[in-house]
Amino acid sequence: MTVILDSRTDFTLENYRTVAWGGAPVAISPAAREKMTKARAYLMALAERPEISIYGVNTGYGHHARYRLDAEARQKHAAQPTFHRAASWGDAVPERVARGIVFARLANFIEGHAACSPALADAVAAMLDGAPLPPVPARGQGGAGEIVSLSHLFLRLPERHAMAPKDMLSLVNGSPAASALVSDASLSARARLHLVAEVLALSAEAFNAPHGHFAAELQGYWNNPHDSEALSLLRTLMGPGHGGARRPYQAPVSIRILPRVLGEAFRATAMAEEIARQSLMAVTDNPVVIPEDEQTGPDPVISTGGYHNIQAVSAMDALVAAYTNLAVLAGRIAAKLQDNPVSQLPPFLGWADGRSYLGVLPMAMVGYEEEMRMLAQPTLLPGSESGGYAQDDVASPVFLAWSKVERAGMLLEQTLATLAPVAVRALDVTGRPVPEPLRAIADLVALHFPDTGENRPMGKDIADLATAFRERIHSAP
Repeated sequence: MTVILDSRTDFTLENYRTVAWGGAPVAISPAAREKMTKARAYLMALAERPEISIYGVNTGYGHHARYRLDAEARQKHAAQPTFHRAASWGDAVPERVARGIVFARLANFIEGHAACSPALADAVAAMLDGAPLPPVPARGQGGAGEIVSLSHLFLRLPERHAMAPKDMLSLVNGSPAASALVSDASLSARARLHLVAEVLALSAEAFNAPHGHFAAELQGYWNNPHDSEALSLLRTLMGPGHGGARRPYQAPVSIRILPRVLGEAFRATAMAEEIARQSLMAVTDNPVVIPEDEQTGPDPVISTGGYHNIQAVSAMDALVAAYTNLAVLAGRIAAKLQDNPVSQLPPFLGWADGRSYLGVLPMAMVGYEEEMRMLAQPTLLPGSESGGYAQDDVASPVFLAWSKVERAGMLLEQTLATLAPVAVRALDVTGRPVPEPLRAIADLVALHFPDTGENRPMGKDIADLATAFRERIHSAP
């Protein structure tokens, strides 16, 4: 299905998923192309007016902005090579993220605010037709905005299309990368948290926890919509349980606080989704052209700081913190399930029947938790290269924040893949059935972590299960 782009209202999180994760192409509507053509002509007329300075169009870049360019110089300036801007290297962002950046880039084009050539907009849209995109390093992004990363992505366009004044700025300015990164993080979080809820519900059922810990009455008492979402989901996943007697007294703290810690993760996800929706529709270009019918001030073209999206950074930091807390709970529950005086379960560590000894799994989980703790530090505003080249005295930390949330998400999946086999075995040794809503997750555990009665190394099975979890997250509809 081709996504038709007519206005900024088409840059929704749902369309982002369809294009970035689903691989759908896009097409620019005739009405949008007409707006771009009109805005382009308006910009070119403004550039001729001696009293108006337009950064990078009739002036130079950076500290050369004080120099005025005539018509001939403007064209030479527009045709300057840009290879030097793609100065970073290292691990590339996934293809789904690169596609997301291209999609988000078009938001500033579609209503004429970038005033780029319509032909250039068509060329950018064509990058989403299915061909592999240039690799974009996730590291080495220390500029004030996203010029370094965007130069990697759009490096080849100037080789195939003649650049007119403002075109290059329209490609590499603004904050489409931030829009894409926070969108990717929010979509991943929503799918990941459903997986988290399944594994935690499976674990609570394995513990035979009292259903009162997840009672509907708590939704009104706690007075928090995100806690209510968590309580409702956990109850749905656990269902009526096995039908036998439940644990007669309260479970450990790690079980009882599940709804509130999961609720906080839902809150962080909702915040990331809100910022993603705002960012995808935002006009962040620099300079930005104000169409005549939208002008309320004296300046038809203004330089802005829209290329710096600190809200996206804060949202991703909140997700890392939520993931880390969930990993801590997973580790505590894995240990308490095997602490017989606390869990009231029979010994099932593997000594008696020759099966893999599960007592070491919480030890491994500590390593994942601690790495996540290191990631769960605030991503603050950094400086810039050499204290600031020309005007660029503060760098954008958005790629740093995304790298942390992406890594933390993978670590959380590994802790879940370590806890889930413990929960499945706890149910197995007590002869209790897996609740129907949790049957699929239990079957996935059994597929990748077959409890065959052999005492063998478990690392590869857990790694395979974590990979299966990740594939499920990123194939979520």
